Amino acid sequence: MSQDQTADRTEGDLRNTGMSLRHDRTWDYELDRIVEAVEERDAEKVGLQFPEGLKRRGPAVADDLRELLPDGTRVMISGQPCYGACDLDTYLMRRTDVFVHFGHSPMKDSEKIIYVPLFSNVDVVPIMEEAVEKLETSDVGLVTTAQHMNKFEAMREWLEERDFTVHTRRGDDRLTHEGQVLGCNYASADIDADQVLYVGGGKFHPLGLAMEHPDKKVVIGDPVNNVVEVADTDQFLKQRYASVHKAMSAEKWGVIFCTKIGQGRWEQANEIVENNENAYLITMDEVTPDRLRNFDMDAFVNTGCPRITTDDGPRFHKPMLTPGEYEIAVGNKPLDELSFDTFHGTW
Repeated sequence: MSQDQTADRTEGDLRNTGMSLRHDRTWDYELDRIVEAVEERDAEKVGLQFPEGLKRRGPAVADDLRELLPDGTRVMISGQPCYGACDLDTYLMRRTDVFVHFGHSPMKDSEKIIYVPLFSNVDVVPIMEEAVEKLETSDVGLVTTAQHMNKFEAMREWLEERDFTVHTRRGDDRLTHEGQVLGCNYASADIDADQVLYVGGGKFHPLGLAMEHPDKKVVIGDPVNNVVEVADTDQFLKQRYASVHKAMSAEKWGVIFCTKIGQGRWEQANEIVENNENAYLITMDEVTPDRLRNFDMDAFVNTGCPRITTDDGPRFHKPMLTPGEYEIAVGNKPLDELSFDTFHGTW
């Protein structure tokens, strides 16, 4: 997930993905499961990590846990930015006996980490009733985000009851559930249908879906913001083409390797550096415009989270490209091969 979000952003974190704070009272933080893990492991230190839109709930959850845990159990809250299951606070995780990650489904099984997905309680039926009017045939793919996976089977059944043939698949190892999409992975949409219904908040996921699968019509049913529309990639493509053109004259390249546990593409970053004597490998955990401003580079290549490029790209003082866009900028690939950057595998 993107690592340079500001308070007024409408996408990129959980504030507009079905997990607005108005739903706090109905969420299940699975405190009993956390307490059970603490007792089983005779744990003395518990770490809690929340996504950006839920950090303000951290102290209340910690208080609730303290009332249930044995006396002397220490509860600590991560202040590190968190935009996905790949964005773990490994420093805190190494220093606690039980580490709890709220808001995302697991990207990889781990005995150390307890994942609490915090499903949304937003009713998806009204938006689906409106969204199906934009579908052209009775064959449709169905995808959603982790926050709405608790209603995925109900969505499928709702469509089938209305004579739709619903196509779904799990995707690859980075995806926990059938029909789930991430901001960096849309393998669940590799289905035999010319149109896909995305039920979820925000525009970034369906935009990436439409870019990754340009042969499919992507209908957005956003139950959080009560919006139905068809994903349009034109504006996004113009932005990306403009960045690539600016970078074509670059002489010095900064190649970013993100040290976050689930976002590193070490081999890809090194391959770019090895094949370009004017490219320099730069490692960092948080990739932000301020941090890169001090580097005297003409352009950058981001091998970390794709959303750093696609969401925050315009904020950087020099062009920030994906690895695929870099290949176009240096002349290794034609411009018409521009595509969305996706992430496969775990860590």
